[in-house]
Amino acid sequence: MSDPADLEAELREDVRLLGRLLGRVLQERTGEAGYALIENVRQTAVRFRRAQPGEAGAVRAELAGILDGLSDRQTVDVVRAFSYFSHLLNIAEDRHQKRKRRAWLREGLPPRAGSLARALLELKAAGVGTDKLRAWFGGAFVSPVLTAHPTEVKRKSTLDCEREIARLLDRRDREPLLPGEQTELAHELYTWILTLWQTAMLRLTKLRVVDEIDNALTYYRDTFLEQIPRLYAEMEYTLARHTGTGLRLPALLRMGSWIGGDRDGNPYVNAEVLRTALERQARLAFAHYLEQIHLLGGELSLASRLVSVTPELAALADGAGDDSPFRQDEPYRRALVGVYARLAATARALCGYVPPREPHAAGAPYASSAELRADLDIVAQSLTTHGSAALAERRLRPLERAVEVFGFHLASLDLRQNSAVHEQVVAELLRLAGVHGEYAALAEPERIALLTRELAGPRLLYSRHLDYGATVAGELEILQAAADIHRRFGAIAIQNYIISHCESVSDLLEVGLLLKEAGLLAPGEPARLELNIVPLFETIADLDRCGSIMSEAFALDAYRRWLDARGCVQEVMLGYSDSNKDGGYLSANWALYQAEASLVEVFRTHGIRLRLFHGRGGTVGRGGGPAYEAILAQPPGSVDGMLRLTEQGETIASKYSDAQLGRENLETLIAATLEASLLHAHDPDEAMLRYAQVMTSLSEYAYRAYRALVYDTPGFVEYFRMTTPIAEIAELNIGSRPASRKASWGIEDLRAIPWVFSWAQCRVLLPGWYGFASAVEAWLAEHPQGMDTLQQMYQRWPFFRSVVSNMDMVLAKTDLSIASRYAELLEDAALRELVLERIGEELNKSVRYLLQISGQPALLANNPELAQSIRSRIPYLDPLNHLQIELLRRYRAGDTDELTRRGIHLSINGLTAGLRNSG
Repeated sequence: MSDPADLEAELREDVRLLGRLLGRVLQERTGEAGYALIENVRQTAVRFRRAQPGEAGAVRAELAGILDGLSDRQTVDVVRAFSYFSHLLNIAEDRHQKRKRRAWLREGLPPRAGSLARALLELKAAGVGTDKLRAWFGGAFVSPVLTAHPTEVKRKSTLDCEREIARLLDRRDREPLLPGEQTELAHELYTWILTLWQTAMLRLTKLRVVDEIDNALTYYRDTFLEQIPRLYAEMEYTLARHTGTGLRLPALLRMGSWIGGDRDGNPYVNAEVLRTALERQARLAFAHYLEQIHLLGGELSLASRLVSVTPELAALADGAGDDSPFRQDEPYRRALVGVYARLAATARALCGYVPPREPHAAGAPYASSAELRADLDIVAQSLTTHGSAALAERRLRPLERAVEVFGFHLASLDLRQNSAVHEQVVAELLRLAGVHGEYAALAEPERIALLTRELAGPRLLYSRHLDYGATVAGELEILQAAADIHRRFGAIAIQNYIISHCESVSDLLEVGLLLKEAGLLAPGEPARLELNIVPLFETIADLDRCGSIMSEAFALDAYRRWLDARGCVQEVMLGYSDSNKDGGYLSANWALYQAEASLVEVFRTHGIRLRLFHGRGGTVGRGGGPAYEAILAQPPGSVDGMLRLTEQGETIASKYSDAQLGRENLETLIAATLEASLLHAHDPDEAMLRYAQVMTSLSEYAYRAYRALVYDTPGFVEYFRMTTPIAEIAELNIGSRPASRKASWGIEDLRAIPWVFSWAQCRVLLPGWYGFASAVEAWLAEHPQGMDTLQQMYQRWPFFRSVVSNMDMVLAKTDLSIASRYAELLEDAALRELVLERIGEELNKSVRYLLQISGQPALLANNPELAQSIRSRIPYLDPLNHLQIELLRRYRAGDTDELTRRGIHLSINGLTAGLRNSG
């Protein structure tokens, strides 16, 4: 077995190499004096973190003295240097994970947790047979959904440089290099780090939605289009090896996207943007397919004098219109010339894409991606008949799978809008149509009755002869664009309509009415519904009521007919971010768990299949954390073979920038969904029911403690505004959406992402832990012997263990001493002391209770690798925090120097890189 110490030594060598090359760049670009200054800061920061308690104060003062004496130019150089070191450390740690997994496979160790092989072993041990596995895979559906939520502060140019650096490190691992080749590789690494240093970290202008679309497409180009077909092949091989039977998997893993369809709070997403999103997605899919068909034609040079092809292949070749004398004896090439020609015509017709290689013949467009798959299958079947099936495995089978999974649309695009907008649009349509003049004033039963009547008949409300407001026009244009996309790309291109802040049955029916206006819903028996209507429950109150809302909807005949038209499957989305901002970490997690359990029971009663869509963010305060553990921690019956979840911000880059890690992360989602469906679907026993009662009490205490601080403390909004860089984050060009839903600084109106992002910058990370200690303390006061129960819950209950483990990581990154220095930015000393004292008291107790419950001697003792990673990067965060505080002080005092503002934004970038999951 590989010695873990050897692997750690390789990681340290990577870090030293990258640090040495960065140092060389700094010497050249900032001069010897500049480099000496940066190195002095680094060494002093490291000494501070290693100092004994009696020495730390002096070293801190020494570090502060160095940093406070920097000029604006030196400040920017130091911030950039420490930021880039964090970037490079992240690359090295990702390489380390790949290296460990290769060593694991090379030495034949048991499959890793989160792999399909490990899941199958667990299922076999539990007595799950082959027939049950086949049935599960036949009905499973897993879909990661990429969003443009603004927590990815890196520019695409920066990400591209980092990919090249990672590729070179990977080559260094995989290939034995001669001394000259090692020198050459090190020089190439140097050139990319030099490029990185001279590439601006910050965007000069705010991102447009089309920029966000293009950024997301990078991950399809670099990872998804090639790795997802490979993953399917690996899973089929693993299944065959474990079950002894072959099984061709259906397309159970598909990608989704919100980018270009999410209108909630984003005024820049309109009908034109929606069309652009689909067209750009389609162009990338067509470009990939056409390139692969071209390469396949070059490889399949088989001559008819040497092999006998099937009649279907011969017909495909003869119908290609390829009259080149050089290919008359090459039926596969001629067939693929025809396929290429038809696909090129399809690309031109659907999205205006013209391939760089003109087709050699004319061809009629394909009516659907299924027709393309059928032609490719003719090629594959013909190869099989003359013993050449192996030739299909190299490129043809992956291409077939890609076409099956991605179609002509690449990824299914969701539509999303706020329920308040739907109410406004429906009210105006009803008023101008003369149906009802005061829809918004109606009580909920009256709304349901009115909407049900309108939905029962064929009459449309919209008239082109009437004048509507901009909101009505814009919303109807979006839906008309969606209907047009359905006609061009098929219904799979847009499948879901998500209702943000869904609070009632009428919110569901209003969307039905709008879909009817666009021809996407037709009443009758049977009904025709072209999109899934998906409620998004976000606040604690909405999560508490979601089961009753869905039960009431299922009781409506019209709504049941809609579900019948969609295969009796209802998707429900749960919001992790706003529920946390509303009620705090512990209460939000328990409210989500209870909501899922309630939905499972309601759906079981009504005979509807539940598909949950988890709106998770990157940081723990927004539902982040290890996906495998999170999925296994779901309530029994809530997964049931189907899962959708959002991938947001910097999480997308960390999971999917690297092709191998991206493939493994997707495999983990499938393996966890399989385990949660078949191993964790049993009803809770008495102990679990008792644990649930404990959690209900803890949640109530935590909710009160969190609300008392955040919503009930006079001046807390002012504390938040002044002691975090929330205003400066709002100025960053990292997303197309505004930071607040309204022109207000109220916590209620602030988006959850900048709320969490800001607390991370000042190292409080309050949304990921506050309220926990108050809850435990209050519960233990009522149950003096209750610590044993909490410890049992941690050991036996995946949900509670996941909640505590995620909080363990957050607390390890929290630093009250740094937070107190940010608090000095607030001039109101009384308010500062009041809030900071409460935060500090809660923090200290949270650490103490967490260690007692988990049985650890120190934070992250159960995860030494993560603990070491955090220890390695903390010395590089301290100077960034110090400089950010000083820059904020200057900027808010009226310093208009562009270097000051840039320094703040650069420090935000650097701290985000160092903390990794911060948004």
